Amino acid sequence: MKFHRRSTLALGLAGLSAPGLVQAQGSSGWRPARPVRLIVPAAPGGSNDILARIIAEPASQILGQPVLIENRAGAGSVIGTEAAARAPADGHTVLINSSLATLPAVVANLPYDTMGDFEGVAVAGFSPHLLVVNAAVQARTAQEFLALLRANPGRLNYASAGPGSGPHIGGLVLMARMNVQAETVHYRGGGPGIAALVSGEAHFGTPTMASAIAQVRGGALRALAVLAEEPSPALPGVPSAPQAGMPGVIHEEFFPILAPKRTPPAALAALSEAFRQAIHRSAERVNDMTGVAARPGFETSAQVMALVQSGVENYTRLLRAAGVQPA
Repeated sequence: MKFHRRSTLALGLAGLSAPGLVQAQGSSGWRPARPVRLIVPAAPGGSNDILARIIAEPASQILGQPVLIENRAGAGSVIGTEAAARAPADGHTVLINSSLATLPAVVANLPYDTMGDFEGVAVAGFSPHLLVVNAAVQARTAQEFLALLRANPGRLNYASAGPGSGPHIGGLVLMARMNVQAETVHYRGGGPGIAALVSGEAHFGTPTMASAIAQVRGGALRALAVLAEEPSPALPGVPSAPQAGMPGVIHEEFFPILAPKRTPPAALAALSEAFRQAIHRSAERVNDMTGVAARPGFETSAQVMALVQSGVENYTRLLRAAGVQPA
């Protein structure tokens, strides 16, 4: 597999105005003494980065300190995730990483313990992946594109956001379930992967709806299917995977926010309250811009970590069935 670097995809996001928000300590009584780092383990422009920037402003206002985005790309999000795991457990560092549950299934010897090195803070939302192609690709439907892949085995390439990322796994699932071949090209996050798709450097991809929806709406990319059981209201006219003749090519991503293990309970409670409020207040904007939807049921650290554990188990089972082993 090839590893490529590209300049990042610039994405301007206006700050969220929330005059009704006030600084709050939360029920724990803890407040940060300095800015809080929100580590995004990928280059700007991907789904984690987009979500982080939307919720950072209301979280800053609630906490009374700036929430600063720190992009730490590399090794399919491993570098930034390890940095978060090793950060001081004092309430001033959090991580958002939708690849957290997928990495153990594809990367051997991770330099951190997925379940042992983190505390759950919140879940920013859930997003289905899409099957998209560059607008110049001669396929208007998923079946036309599958026929193109079968006629050109291994000659088309797809954009991964790095080893173990959601777009990487989406491509593996597509190839295994539909019995097609393509070359995997790894980029340093979802943003550079989308840039490669738009430029035509990559022919197709399975990005999250969050990272690709603007380009699909603008016509730079063509969405052939939503990789979910049902179509999405955010992209009218785009069929679900079963509707497109791809039953079993289902891939949904979730976005956990985490803190280093042993973060003091009072700090963890305040961070959780702040980010859950920020997610709630941003929900309409997030869904409109990205198609990501929040869900109830992740109010405690244990609930967040149970979701991560379930994700690790599900992705491992799915990829082993597809013949993928960690490397």
